[in-house]
Amino acid sequence: MAYMARDVTMSYSMFKAVPDDDPDAQFYNNFRNEFGEDGNIVAIAIYDSAIYEHKNFNRYKQLSEEVKTTNGVINVISLPLLHRLTKNQGVQKFDLESIFKDIPKNQIELDSLLQVASDQKFYSGQIINPNNGSTLTLISINEEILNSEKRVGLTNSILEAGSRFTDDTGISVHYAGHPFVRSVMAGKVKDELVMFLALSILVTGLIMLLFFRSMSAVIFPMIIIAVVVVWVIGTLGIFGYKITILTGLIPPIIVVIGIPNSIYLLNMYHLEFGIHGNKMKAISRVVRKIGFVTLITNVTTSIGFLVLVTTSIIELKEFGVVAGLNIMATFLVSIILIPSVFSWLPAPSARHLRHLKFKPLKSILDGMDVLVHRHRYKVFGVTILLLILSVPGMRKIESVQYIIDDIPKDDVIKKDLSFFEENFSGIMPLEIVIDTKKRRGVIDLKNLAKVEEFESFLEDQKDISKPISIVSFVKAAKQAFYNNNPDRYELPNKRERSYILRYLRNQQDDEKGLMNSFVDSTYQKMRISLKVADIGSIKMDSLVHQVIEPKIEELFSSKDFDIKVTGSTPLFVKGNKFLIQNLQFSLLLAFVVISIIMALLFVNIRMIIISLIPNFIPLLITAGIMGYMGIHLKPSTALVFSIVFGISVDDSIHYLAKYRMELFASNFFVPLAISKSIKETGASMIYTSIVLFAGFIIFTGSDFGGTIALGLLTSITLLIAMATNLILLPSLLMTFDDGKRKKDAHPPIEQFDDGFYHEDEDEEIDLRFIKVEENNSTKE
Repeated sequence: MAYMARDVTMSYSMFKAVPDDDPDAQFYNNFRNEFGEDGNIVAIAIYDSAIYEHKNFNRYKQLSEEVKTTNGVINVISLPLLHRLTKNQGVQKFDLESIFKDIPKNQIELDSLLQVASDQKFYSGQIINPNNGSTLTLISINEEILNSEKRVGLTNSILEAGSRFTDDTGISVHYAGHPFVRSVMAGKVKDELVMFLALSILVTGLIMLLFFRSMSAVIFPMIIIAVVVVWVIGTLGIFGYKITILTGLIPPIIVVIGIPNSIYLLNMYHLEFGIHGNKMKAISRVVRKIGFVTLITNVTTSIGFLVLVTTSIIELKEFGVVAGLNIMATFLVSIILIPSVFSWLPAPSARHLRHLKFKPLKSILDGMDVLVHRHRYKVFGVTILLLILSVPGMRKIESVQYIIDDIPKDDVIKKDLSFFEENFSGIMPLEIVIDTKKRRGVIDLKNLAKVEEFESFLEDQKDISKPISIVSFVKAAKQAFYNNNPDRYELPNKRERSYILRYLRNQQDDEKGLMNSFVDSTYQKMRISLKVADIGSIKMDSLVHQVIEPKIEELFSSKDFDIKVTGSTPLFVKGNKFLIQNLQFSLLLAFVVISIIMALLFVNIRMIIISLIPNFIPLLITAGIMGYMGIHLKPSTALVFSIVFGISVDDSIHYLAKYRMELFASNFFVPLAISKSIKETGASMIYTSIVLFAGFIIFTGSDFGGTIALGLLTSITLLIAMATNLILLPSLLMTFDDGKRKKDAHPPIEQFDDGFYHEDEDEEIDLRFIKVEENNSTKE
């Protein structure tokens, strides 16, 4: 497995929630093939009047040229590198002329050129904010670099260049754009993978040491977990998967989920050894007593992950496959190595068994036993009250996600994004494709006039930037035709159309440059490119479907035009809905599959219902907590429910297996069977719950909001599930189970060592100690 893990790399591709065969995804992919990438822009923004000082501006020009020569950068558009169209009457075409051809020699020359740049209305609101003078540098990145490890190096090069500029001028620089955010997040994922793996090992190791007071009880389970962590990375290599923000969480999750196997096995080993002091007999009984039950609990936990395979989202499938398979691998390694290693090690000492008589834990279990026997109707009342209180919270839950939702509010990326939204209406790409349904329909003046009216409407919207399209280029061409008079930045009239468009037709292909990315080769289709603020999936959905699309229907006839809103931003909104639906289906599927497993185990409808109730209630309470805390339903939070349901059912299976065994041993007397089950399995359930809580709560130390929510909600839900399985489950059994069982019926849940006779457990009887006494009553 280590060999297979050698070539596993980080993923640098964008999370794809919408499958490739989806109509909107297909349209977007066709758009990219026809017009180019829309999410490959890194933006640098400056808001400081000092940038217009001669020395600082020259340094800004140097920064732009340095970035432009960086490997992986296709083009840079910035104020010092701006071009303008100039009329060439000799050949009747427009020449592209650099405004700042040479470095300005003094402030007067710079101010004169800045006025020329300001007169180019094409750039107003795009590169220069006319209201406050803030300016943008737009850097387009090669797509191959964008989706490879080289992206991190490219991003670092841009950051270093910006840092040197700041050091030289004292002017702050702001960064934004999909490539930049994705590079930073990929780096954080890599760092957190190592950090959380180390923390999970440290935390679970310390808890194990506190429980068992033995280094061997810590070291060998950790070795087992280390084996499986190597298997996790090896599994990624075998399947050809990369490390994503989700698969990066699997190693620490395996540490946290795998340790309970060791806890149950070691705790039962100590219990058995404490009874008779025979090491090998104790190990043998452990395997027979809880080997099958541990298998089933690992299966149910694994199902919580494997159901994600049913989604059509690649990242979730990979996460589900790798996590599900390696949870089963954890069982396999544990059930073989724990008995093997501890059969070789010395028998436990009295110090190692001291945790079995830990008084505070005994008091807690005794208190739970009292609650179940004497106050179970109060338990039902509190449970119903909590469910009633959870209902308003559940109704407050909203399914909202932001494009950079996972980054903390005080992070510099979030602050920079706010800057872009305040000064340039955002940086997230939004595209509109207009098909005129006829060749050269794009340059028809009537169509251009309609598009201009539509663009004016879009520009008036609060969260949308000034649009750019072929209309902008035609306006710029008219301005250039009239010697760059800014008052002439408008569409040509019928008289002007013929000679202005003639100038445009005479452009060479290499001179058309940027314009080619806004029309197709036949001039039938055009693209309107916009930038929007990161306003969240709900508002974005409303903006597209309730604002933009109704205006399209009002202005454009469906008979003459096909118009569609596309781009990575609206696809993200659809992906969020799609993802939530997939995860809801996964939860339902997990519930159905686990219910079937419980049915096969118990072969008793009443017991199936009783076993599921304590595990379903924590999910409802957690949903209520989410609503009250304002935690949105998004992929990371929706993921919690199927995972936790699979884990929490484990406690029910362990308890009910012990309960059935004690029921036979106590002649089907339910109260006694419940008490013994609480006291014998309760300790392991509490131990494992503490480990799971501590293991998942460490994820709240993440820089990603989704990971924080995953850790917090999972920890809370597992604690609630521990309480419901130790208090509510026995209370339900006390109330609804009559204890009647057929002695000859042995469903799979029945443990293999139920206190019945086993020949190998006979103790040799020494006849010398047998005394025969006369019975006086018989004699009389």
